[in-house]
Amino acid sequence: MTRLITGLLVFSCLMNCRTAWAVETDGARVQQDNLTIERIYQTPSLTGEKARLMKLSPDGKRLAYLKEHETDKDRYDLWLFDVTTGKHARLVNSARLARGEHLSDEEKARRERMRLYAKGITDFSWSDDGRTLLVPVAGDIFVLDVSSGKLRALVRTPVFETDVRLSPGGHWASFVREQNLWLVDTSSGEQKPLTTDGKGPVKYGMAEFVAQEEMDRLTGYWWSPDERWLAVARVDESSVALQERYEVYPDGVKVIRQRYPKTGTSNAKVELWLLSPRGENPVQLDLGPDKDVYLARAHWSKDGRYVYVEQESRDQKRLRLWRFAVSSGKRELMLEETSETWLNLHQNFRALNDGGFLWSSERDGHSHLYRYDASGRLVAQLTRGPWEVLSVAGIEEDEGKVFFLGNRDNPLETHLFAASLEPGDAARVERLTHEPGVHSASMARHGRLWIDTYSSVDTPPRVLLKDTSGKLVAVLIDNPLNEQHPFWPYLAARPMVQFGKLQAEDGQWLYYRLVRPARIAEGDRLPVIVDVYGGPGVQRVRNVWPDAKGYWHYYMANRGYVIFSLDNRGSANRGVRFESPIYRKLGDVELRDQLRGVAFLKTLGFADPRRIGLFGWSYGGYMTIMGLLKAPEVFSTGVAVAPVTDWRLYDTHYTERYLGMPSNNADGYRLSSVFPYVRGLSGALLLVHGMADDNVLYTHATAFYDALQKANKPFDIMVYPGSKHSLWGSRVRVHLFNTISRYFDQHLKGTPPQ
Repeated sequence: MTRLITGLLVFSCLMNCRTAWAVETDGARVQQDNLTIERIYQTPSLTGEKARLMKLSPDGKRLAYLKEHETDKDRYDLWLFDVTTGKHARLVNSARLARGEHLSDEEKARRERMRLYAKGITDFSWSDDGRTLLVPVAGDIFVLDVSSGKLRALVRTPVFETDVRLSPGGHWASFVREQNLWLVDTSSGEQKPLTTDGKGPVKYGMAEFVAQEEMDRLTGYWWSPDERWLAVARVDESSVALQERYEVYPDGVKVIRQRYPKTGTSNAKVELWLLSPRGENPVQLDLGPDKDVYLARAHWSKDGRYVYVEQESRDQKRLRLWRFAVSSGKRELMLEETSETWLNLHQNFRALNDGGFLWSSERDGHSHLYRYDASGRLVAQLTRGPWEVLSVAGIEEDEGKVFFLGNRDNPLETHLFAASLEPGDAARVERLTHEPGVHSASMARHGRLWIDTYSSVDTPPRVLLKDTSGKLVAVLIDNPLNEQHPFWPYLAARPMVQFGKLQAEDGQWLYYRLVRPARIAEGDRLPVIVDVYGGPGVQRVRNVWPDAKGYWHYYMANRGYVIFSLDNRGSANRGVRFESPIYRKLGDVELRDQLRGVAFLKTLGFADPRRIGLFGWSYGGYMTIMGLLKAPEVFSTGVAVAPVTDWRLYDTHYTERYLGMPSNNADGYRLSSVFPYVRGLSGALLLVHGMADDNVLYTHATAFYDALQKANKPFDIMVYPGSKHSLWGSRVRVHLFNTISRYFDQHLKGTPPQ
């Protein structure tokens, strides 16, 4: 126990955390309302005014963004901010353009992979001259003249156009239609297909399932800067096994034959072609003799003479960056990364004017930036230290600077930094954001302006326009937490939020967030819900304004619960040593760290050690089951939403990254599944699944139901017809979280069901 509490910050915050006792105005206590689950999902959003996809025009004179429609928080309209005049104006009301918004199956799948659940306008593109905007809406494509406000339909057909983009010079709009890549001339409106044989298992310009779901690659085509070529992926899924599954809807059942690459089985075959808008002969790039590899990323050089391809080995221990000459097709190896466990993909490649490039690597144990010259020679490591570069925000080569988001000063916060592009002291990194919290950044392509969007546990999202020195230019969205803010009626009763850290068994720090009632009477012992994710690639504990599930934490704390979240080893953004202990066996180290957190909770005095529950979604659902089965003496109740139960049923890229191939790690797969531990269940368990889940297939649930029944173990289920992995939609979410709340009330709090 002594080691457990070493360095512990008991009842203290690492950040500027709020103690929410009361809010007073003019000497009087504000009338507080009771937060409800129904209110969490109603319009206006409790977060207040917010925006999506804020993009500066290439010249930095204007800023376009998406904003919630005033009557529907899930519908977005297109707005414009003029930097010179400081005025905001709505450019496009999406409700006037959408024609029912019946998404194609391709678009539904793509949005599920993107976790994008908005309606109306979900994306747009600036022309290079900053005069026009390309606006896709519900499968159609429009062009907007920014100065006049004139909107014209460019493509308006009964079929759905997806992954719509504007070419670099603005002469073409490109899109995928029925598995082929198409172009439309933005002046004449003339349409033409670049490919015609996309059908059945063959697709052009589209990312395959694992690329979208696991590799953060949502497209399959890339424009050259001079508009001469497009690098286009040809995906052939004929080698991927067909998985027959049922999607159960309120009014019927669909039998879906999905090509789902289960771990250890064949992946899609991906080729890369150069296709010309002007009719030049197509060129296939030689990706090498090994076809069982991943096309991770593709990029263009600044002059359009070269295509860079990131190619990842099947075991994900090797990542190669190839350069292809467009004129000859000649292939050169520019660099190679290797790992004894796995390599994390990144989005930080940037082509430079001198023919070199910027690269990100974890070779020293942390994600840092490196500069290479045109021959592939390392010029300099630009950042260094026990912290992570998370993403590149922009480059100003004239100033010799790269701007990036990182967590140098606090692993629970993200800030914008600037580093020199020149060789020198990599420790000389300048921080440009100083407000506590999590910041994101969007920079103008030309010019010295950038958009700073940030929030903290005390500050709803704010959006500021700044220059590259960090100086404030304009407040775009202030979102003050005052009487006009949607959260104001609930502020007085907001529970206490605390952050702290404790040590894992190997001495590494584990960060936690604790949400509890603002007042706890002496001697009270409260039920605890451990809200767990626990899986790799995700960081849950951050100093950020809550999302909808965060509001549910507030709701439950106001009703007498303690909500505890901890990022165990294996979680993201802490370096290789922190992530790698889960390699080849899942659900072990993660659970040990969560149990260490529970041991800490028991020292606080107000947590009831007999009433500790688990709640989690996806990997968190898997962790919830593992906790109840492997530590029944600790956890008495659990709610698992869309859980993985057997990793042999999950996809190749994710599963093999951490467990390897089933053929060479049979014991790891067996011990990482829930089935060896079924007889350990003694508490109350609610299993929730969408009946059209195409990610964690419903087979995970039915196989577990069968095992529990054979072991004569009681359990409860809630299924949602027609819902996929995210169980999205206000109606479904309200029912889901009311169900979860009642379940904990009944089994953890001891409140009879109503």
